[in-house]
Amino acid sequence: MSAAAVPLSILDLAFVPEGATPAEALKRTLELAQHAEACGYRRFWVAEHHNMVGVASAATSIVIGYVAAGTRTIRVGAGGIMLPNHSPLVVAEQFGTLESLYPGRIDLGLGRAPGTDFRTLRALRRSPESAATFPDDVLELQALFGPLQSNQAVQAVPGTGLEVPLWILGSSLYGAQLAAALGLPYAFASHFAPDELDAALALYRAQFRPSRQLATPYAMVGVNVVVAATDAEARRLFTSAQQGFTNLLRGARGRLQPPLDDIAGFWTPAEEAQVGRMLSCSLVGSPATVREQLSKFRARTRADELIVATAIYDRAARLRSYELLADVARS
Repeated sequence: MSAAAVPLSILDLAFVPEGATPAEALKRTLELAQHAEACGYRRFWVAEHHNMVGVASAATSIVIGYVAAGTRTIRVGAGGIMLPNHSPLVVAEQFGTLESLYPGRIDLGLGRAPGTDFRTLRALRRSPESAATFPDDVLELQALFGPLQSNQAVQAVPGTGLEVPLWILGSSLYGAQLAAALGLPYAFASHFAPDELDAALALYRAQFRPSRQLATPYAMVGVNVVVAATDAEARRLFTSAQQGFTNLLRGARGRLQPPLDDIAGFWTPAEEAQVGRMLSCSLVGSPATVREQLSKFRARTRADELIVATAIYDRAARLRSYELLADVARS
């Protein structure tokens, strides 16, 4: 396999562009999933976020069902479910239902972060201390998807015996250690938190213990990708993501903004440096440029799979970016 020839998947947040509604954003998510399936992407994940006017994937399991119903072969899942916000039993019932409806196509990525702010966490009726029980909750969920035990008083219906594949998500060494200890595939969120990427991958591979689900380590790495006809056009499209991350630093959550012809006047030097660090795992340019960047990134990470996030304001440009990326990966 060449450095560029790596399986590609998509992480979509159902971004709500400025001037659009969540309903329109969800329709675009399904359209993108159908496009991804036609282009040969392996899986399509959506992520749980709350109280964000620019993200329409809060009811993650419902969005997964909507996407799975509108596609035929691509794997669909959560990237992820923030387990501290939910009881393992409810998650097992939801994803057991999805697996029953769309057998062999459902993934369940699990995160430890709340996916929101403290006040919204309280509104979710969850305690900030819930994250401390994350490893036990993962084990409980794993057991609920396993075979029914003779002394088991509570079971997930549907869910029991369905063995829905679990993934551990993370952006630090904690998730890498847990995924390795449990023998689960690991997805690193380097598309927005890249600082510990190399260390986490090394730790995961060194400490991995085989499990019933997985015999050898399997690491998926998040990366932002914007591909366009020219480097200049790709950089212009990428300014929508750069604006979004700058606004997060400013505490100003909002909808996905149109691209800027010149972003220099939008941010301060300090903001530019901080956003540049957060988005350092980004491949932006023409197909030729992205091919070279992809080869270097794969050689650096030795990722078994890449999961791609693309915050492009224009609908057609977003679809075209994923199409061009699929072509690059096949070449």
